[in-house]
Amino acid sequence: MSDEIRMLPDRYHGAIEHWRQHNFPDYPRLAEVWTKFFPKDEAFCLCAKVAGDIPAEIEIGDDIGKPKALEPKELAPEAAQHLLSQIRAQASTEFGSIQQHQMTLFRAQEPQDQAWALRVMAEELRHGYQMVHLLTSSDWSPVTETKPEDMVEEILSMQTGSHVLAAFNLEFDSFLDNVVFAAFIDRVGKYQLTMQKISAYKPYASSMPPMLREEAFHLAAGVIPLRRWVEHAARGDGYIDMPAIQKAVHKWFGRGLEMFGDERGGQTNVKFGLKDLNNRDAQDQYIQECTKMLDDLNVRYVRARFPDRTRDEADAIFARVAAGETVDGLTRADLLRLPDRRFFRRRGEFAFQTVGTHGETFTDVEKYITHVLTSLPEAYRASIDVKHWADLQRAVVAGTTPLKEAMASMPRLARQAGGCPCGKSVRWVID
Repeated sequence: MSDEIRMLPDRYHGAIEHWRQHNFPDYPRLAEVWTKFFPKDEAFCLCAKVAGDIPAEIEIGDDIGKPKALEPKELAPEAAQHLLSQIRAQASTEFGSIQQHQMTLFRAQEPQDQAWALRVMAEELRHGYQMVHLLTSSDWSPVTETKPEDMVEEILSMQTGSHVLAAFNLEFDSFLDNVVFAAFIDRVGKYQLTMQKISAYKPYASSMPPMLREEAFHLAAGVIPLRRWVEHAARGDGYIDMPAIQKAVHKWFGRGLEMFGDERGGQTNVKFGLKDLNNRDAQDQYIQECTKMLDDLNVRYVRARFPDRTRDEADAIFARVAAGETVDGLTRADLLRLPDRRFFRRRGEFAFQTVGTHGETFTDVEKYITHVLTSLPEAYRASIDVKHWADLQRAVVAGTTPLKEAMASMPRLARQAGGCPCGKSVRWVID
């Protein structure tokens, strides 16, 4: 069944176009390269897409079997509050990722990689458009006193450093970030959209299938370049080595885990029928999937490292090395691996614990900070974000900053990248 296409009223459509001009100035280039890189795909549409084959009854939770809500007022007040928070957070991530990708878009080594990043950014723009459609096409007054135009303006006013989730407040340092972000953070997005596909609020559930189809491409925009890079690294004819990729994994993996919310929570969303997994179960599945992704990259690295071996022989070498053996000079340290889920955490159950990449525990906070710094990309180590974390880590261990306060803290970037030059005194949403 084809999706129904819906357009925002002119004032909201114009607001997003206004935002796009200042935060995504390279958007017009996508049309120029579309037929070259995506000749078989339907042209991009900046619109809302609504799937028509969504079940009419609630699929999970206390009200399973009852009709899904078509308006926010049909939900229990607490459920509607949770739903509104989800939509606003989702909107923040969509617009926030565009601002991040724009920073390093033109640092791509290959024209295809750049074109793929452009498409990812455009589809994130469409997803943000989709969330604005949800916020403006229904009456949210039973849930919030904030008017729709004010909710939209709040979302469009966010910049890198002021978004809802920490992963979208980190600046990209190179195109390696564009790729690893797509492989890890967009993978979290896939999980969130999949969990929300069963939402007891039918308009939200109907938005998920079109977004999920596009999210699959975003994952490919991360995984496929990584596959190419590890094979070049194995042959010694590339520009990106395995240690650089490993450090980028260390930068993003913890932020991805935190996007699921505190490991001990999420049951309320299941109870209300808004998601079908609690936070820990979803996070566990995500870790397993990321492990498989790195196993795939490592196998490709080993096959390229030993081109004279058969595929079965190379795969056997990988299994031995993964188990701790050294084979023809190849060690476990040469391969990619996920850090411990407690490493470099700032939110959730394991926030500010002094646990290293391999699960080792540090009793000296300065040694732990040194360990984390040596595990991160050099350019990222020079960021205000890392300094902010280190200062908080010391304060939490010393007991001078409460853990709850540290988890809520984030640095405010002095430079508002891609900000609208119109200034806050001019409303972006106008009649």
